[in-house]
Amino acid sequence: MKFRITLALALLSLSTASYATSLCQEKEQDIQREIGYAEKHNNQHRVDGLKKALSEVKANCSDSKLRADHQKKIAEQKDEIAERRQDLQEAKEKGDAEKNCQAREEVERSAGRPESAGSSRLLS
Repeated sequence: MKFRITLALALLSLSTASYATSLCQEKEQDIQREIGYAEKHNNQHRVDGLKKALSEVKANCSDSKLRADHQKKIAEQKDEIAERRQDLQEAKEKGDAEKNCQAREEVERSAGRPESAGSSRLLS
C-alpha cells in the first residue's frame, strides 16, 4: 500500500514538474526547435536571426511581461472587433447592402484570428 502511494506521489510530482516550465522556457524551446529546422534545411540566414532572438529571450524574457503583452494583444483585438461590429450596425441601419456585407466580413475576419489560439495557458 505504501509503495502505491509513493509511486502515485512520484508520478504526480513528475507530471507537475514537467508542466511547471515557465513561459519563457517554452519560448526558448520553441526557438531552439525552429533553429533545428532551419539548420536541417541549411537556412543560415534564419538560423542567425533565430539565434539572435534566442539570446534576447534569454536576456530579457519574464513571464509577467509575456502575460502582459498577450493581454494587451487580446484587448486590442477586442477593441477592433467592437469597432467592426459598430461599423456593421451602422451599415445595417443605413440599409447599405454592400457596406453591410463588407462590414460583416471584417467582423468575421477580426473575430476568427488564429493568434488567440492557445491563450489559455497564458491566462492561467
